[in-house]
Amino acid sequence: MAGSAAIGALIAHVAFWILVVHGFASQEIGPRGGVIALALWAIGYFALPRLPYAPPFATYIAIIDIALVFLIFKGDVRLT
Repeated sequence: MAGSAAIGALIAHVAFWILVVHGFASQEIGPRGGVIALALWAIGYFALPRLPYAPPFATYIAIIDIALVFLIFKGDVRLT
């Protein structure tokens, strides 16, 4: 992977870890939610390369990021 796709994948991955840490720090994600988020990450990391028609790992992580944003911030993040 090269170019803008690699940068997008890096942003999605860094955002995932920032959201998990922020969720724990703000107590919006409890231990159970943290285990679920980390289990989803591990499933994607280890299982997706073995499936024939699976989405790329970065896309999978971006979907989890969206769910974490809705969970932590109780909706979408406003940019203005």
